[in-house]
Amino acid sequence: MGTPCTGTASWPNCSMSTCWATPPTLDSDLSQGIQAVQGLALCTLSTMGSAEMCRDLATEVEKLLLERSPYLRKKAVLTAVHMIRKVPELSDTFLPVCAKLLHERHHGVLLGTITLITELCERSPAALKHFRKVVPQLVQILRTLVSTTGYSAEHSISGVSDPFLQVQILRLLRILGRNHEESSESMNDLLAQVATNTDTSRNAGSAVLFETVLTIVDIRSAAGLRVLAVNILGRFLLNSDKNIRYVALTSLLRLVQSDHSAVQRHRPTVVECLREPDASLSRRALELSLALVNSSNVRAMTQELQGFLETCPLDLRADCASGILLAAERFAPTKRWHIDTILRVLTMAGTHVRDDAVANLTQLIGGAQELHAYSVRRLYSALAQDISQQPLVQVAAWCIGEYGDLLLEGSCEETEPLQVEEEEVLALLERVLQSHMSLPATRGYALTALMKLSTRLRGDNNRIRQVVSIYGSCLDVELQQRAVEYNTLFRKYDHMRAAILEKMPLVERGGPQADEEVKESQEATRLLEPAPVPTEPQASKLLDLLDLLDGPSEDSQQPAPVDPSAEGTLIHLLDLPCAPLAPAPIPNLKVFEREGLQLNLSFVRPPGTPTLLVITVTATNASEGDVTHFICQAAVPKSFQLQLQAPSGDTVPAQGGLPVTQVLRVLNPNKAPLRLKLRLTYNHYGQSVQEVFEVNNLPVETWQ
Repeated sequence: MGTPCTGTASWPNCSMSTCWATPPTLDSDLSQGIQAVQGLALCTLSTMGSAEMCRDLATEVEKLLLERSPYLRKKAVLTAVHMIRKVPELSDTFLPVCAKLLHERHHGVLLGTITLITELCERSPAALKHFRKVVPQLVQILRTLVSTTGYSAEHSISGVSDPFLQVQILRLLRILGRNHEESSESMNDLLAQVATNTDTSRNAGSAVLFETVLTIVDIRSAAGLRVLAVNILGRFLLNSDKNIRYVALTSLLRLVQSDHSAVQRHRPTVVECLREPDASLSRRALELSLALVNSSNVRAMTQELQGFLETCPLDLRADCASGILLAAERFAPTKRWHIDTILRVLTMAGTHVRDDAVANLTQLIGGAQELHAYSVRRLYSALAQDISQQPLVQVAAWCIGEYGDLLLEGSCEETEPLQVEEEEVLALLERVLQSHMSLPATRGYALTALMKLSTRLRGDNNRIRQVVSIYGSCLDVELQQRAVEYNTLFRKYDHMRAAILEKMPLVERGGPQADEEVKESQEATRLLEPAPVPTEPQASKLLDLLDLLDGPSEDSQQPAPVDPSAEGTLIHLLDLPCAPLAPAPIPNLKVFEREGLQLNLSFVRPPGTPTLLVITVTATNASEGDVTHFICQAAVPKSFQLQLQAPSGDTVPAQGGLPVTQVLRVLNPNKAPLRLKLRLTYNHYGQSVQEVFEVNNLPVETWQ
């Protein structure tokens, strides 16, 4: 056996003062006929051997794999596993002998051989192709185990025949059958037999059954077999063991994209898991419940999720509220139901909703003209009961300011009779302004609502003017500026107040990105059209030049071709300052990449607004699994103003599918260097991921 290393400095990785074996010593120990010495040498090589030692002694280990002693063969197989992990290029050395070892009847040798083949297939495409030929043999071994004949009973656990060997074979079959039709076909019947004959009353049977489910899901199995796998996971949800229920929820979350209808059958059981006291179980159940929402069950699922929102822990409220809002936006059957759902979420968990919830709801109400009276009455009642939920207060103040006249007109057919006096409305908004819970932005909404009510109410405006004048000396600069402007409107431009404060026009939920694309296409069409020859007199041309100083009009045309005369040349020179060259495009920027998910930023600075930067966030997914519940949030320094538009979706499809885009509008009045802080929240491969990072390397063109 090995002796303390002396004079071994010439061998790599042997600079330690307590190196217990030199390669020549290990070589001689491996070739001795004493099993104990050979076993210790194999253990030393597997635990302490370097990559160079593994390369030199691979041949000796290969010889020991064919020894008559099961003890040595088992030790040699385990050593080969460690050698492959350290030096993957040694896989060709062990390929031939592995096929012979599959005929072993000894439990330890066969289990080690299956583990060795698994390591080889994971690290070598050639080995994977080679061992697909032995799939029928592996199927026969597993079938023998399932029938509980042919192997010793000493390795059975709780009535399950050799569960460790069954699990290892199932893992190997999963690797061999992945993306291979012929191998998958040959193991379908066996997997169905294992799935139906395994006892799940003990953990050993549950472990075998779970590996069977994973194998069915990963290979190209038959449709009926996949439904059977989902049903097994559904039975796991009824198990008393929390770990088994957690594993089932995680696995169903992976399957919900590919086998949505099969997972949908277990929706009541999944909803029951929301009430689990264990935080990890309730979080997984919440993610799966949100993934199961579709157009046919959105009403029932939303009701269940809202019930969970009332009692869920604080750390789950943000995810639950955001999930309900996204599901309602995607599958809302009617606009009224959509508005009611958002209002209920804002009432229960307003402080936990996403930043764009206020903008989305105001846009939704503004675009539903038939629901203006209903919405303002619902919001007024909610605001009168609770002014602590800031997003709810902001939406209510906006709606009261826009449609306050509808609030005072009388009863609405869709709501209970509600008699409201002008003084009550004004008192409620003043209460919001004076509340210590109101944020500066909320006070801004309330002050603007009071100002708009000055044109909607029929009474005297003296009370509104007094309130507005008070905030002319407010410490908050934004609120002070707004109050000063409103006071000026009362004093100097009272004849224009009604026109300035008229109702907002109906908003179409097309998004700014669609508008920009329409404008770009119109500009491209105008550029391709030939410029008409001018026939107007010189005075008219001069007026057109003066109009250009005020900004281009939509029906403006391209300048005429250069007139060779001196008069035409002069007019053309006058045109030059009014037709500046298009700015150079701002280069795109990749800001995030992880496990196939990539985030890119593209930038546009509208020519008419140099302080505005439009950022388009594009998320793409090159991995094999969908990225679900994708949420991108952004923050900027206080000197900037940020507006987040709603994203195009919350699922980034796998393998380069349709990307998810979201538009950020950043106003930079001081033209200061821009810094962005992004927070990404999503689910990938059944795992919840949250990333927070700062982007401080934006191109100079974005702010200069």
